[in-house]
This record gives sequence, structure tokens and C-alpha cells, in this order.
Amino acid sequence: MQEFASPQTVSSIVTTLRAAGCVFAEDETELLLSTAAGPAELAAMVERRVAGLPLEHVLGWAEFCGLRVAVDPGVFVPRRRTEFLVRQAVALAGRKPAVVVDLCCGSGALGTALAAALPNIELHATDVEPAAVRCARRNVGELGQVYEGDLFEPLPGSLRGRVDVLLANVPYVPTDDVELLPAEARIHEPRVALDGGGDGLDVMRRVVAAAPDWLAPGGSLLVETSERQAGRAAETVGGSGLRARVVVSEELYATVVIGTRPVQPVAGARPA
Repeated sequence: MQEFASPQTVSSIVTTLRAAGCVFAEDETELLLSTAAGPAELAAMVERRVAGLPLEHVLGWAEFCGLRVAVDPGVFVPRRRTEFLVRQAVALAGRKPAVVVDLCCGSGALGTALAAALPNIELHATDVEPAAVRCARRNVGELGQVYEGDLFEPLPGSLRGRVDVLLANVPYVPTDDVELLPAEARIHEPRVALDGGGDGLDVMRRVVAAAPDWLAPGGSLLVETSERQAGRAAETVGGSGLRARVVVSEELYATVVIGTRPVQPVAGARPA
């Protein structure tokens, strides 16, 4: 406990957060206390949380894959379920040097986590939101390059046909469902990071259509989606010429579609 926070203060904060609808008021209080530099900052943080700001925006960071990732106001907050996508990417990349692209990178959490797990990767990340790009550049630092622009558009052309792992945590909430999201996301996160179009798969289709041109032979695209969208998403990935499969984590309630570019046989080579 911070020296400036008496037991009475802690109890008061818990009560205030619980009254504001924070289900995990005790845990949130501990995080606020561990982050605030003094009583004034603590009071301001509690006020912002009670007003409905996401906890991560109040703290200025989110825990993701064991890392403390900076998350600025107005930037998409990385979800714990997306750690499953990162685990799949780590397994695909292996220990060999790999070229990694993180599309719709938001805070840069996915690419940063992958670089932390596999320090020999060449990392490139893009996002269309200027606030997200600024935040991602802070998190990625010297681990890679972050570009501002729409999907593949800002990437260096020299990456075409060289990407081993393509992470695409695209928005996949159907437009009509965005208004059903919790207020924290609906009001305080950019709509472009949430709204996936009529069926939620519009942005994913754009990524899938271009992905084969950027992937190296044997390289893989990884896209997070919902359980109900997984079948259509896999069909779309397979229709682009990639070998599609769906992997699921019941623990994290996460669904990831993986599309791998086939390795073309060497001309004249005999079958094994």
C-alpha cells in the first residue's frame, strides 16, 4: 500500500468504484494505488474511472503477455484473449529469424509481445489511427518500425513475398452490434478499431485478398475472429489460396483463423 493511502482511503475507493459498477473494485483499487504518484493523482484517477474511462486508459498501461504496454486515451485496449493469437504466432515463427508484420496494430501490443518472445524477428507494424501510431512507436521502440496508413499501404515494397508471420487483429464487430458493446469500448475506443462492417468481416476480407502477395512461401496469416464468424472467415481465407485452419482457446474464449501460403514445389524435384 502507498504510504499516502490509509486503510480508510482504500476502503473508500473500493466503495466508490463498486458503486460506479466496477465488478473488480478491489483489484482496480490496488492497480490505481500502485500507479498513482500521490493523493492528488490518485483522486483524479478514481474520478476518471468513475466517469467511465477504461481502466487501462486511466492507468496509462495494460498488462499483455506479461508485459506492461502503454495505452493512451483514444487507443484500442488490447484484450487478454488476443494473447492466444500471439501464442500461435510464436509457435509458427519458431526460433529462426522471421519477418513479422502487425496490421491494425493499435498500441503495438501484439508485435511488442512477439518481439519479446522471439528477439530475432524483423518487426513492422501499421495502423490508420495517428494516436495509435504514436502509442505503438513508444511500445515498439527499437524493436521495429511503425507506419501510419491503411493496412498494407504504408509498408515498404521490399517486404512483398517475405513476410513469415502476418498478424491482423482487425475489427470484427458487425456494425449493428457496435452499439451493444460496453460503454468503455463504445465511447472511449476508436470506432475504426471495432466496426468490421455488415457481418464484421469487411476488413478481414481486404487483408485476406492482399495477404498472399506479401507472405513468404510457408508464411502464415493469423486473424482473430468470433466463434460464430469462424466458418465464413476460414472459407474466405481458403478462397484466397491459403491453407486455412481454425484454432480455439476455450480458456480465453478466443478464436483464431490461420492461413498459410503453400510452399511451391521446386521445379524438377521428385516427390519424397
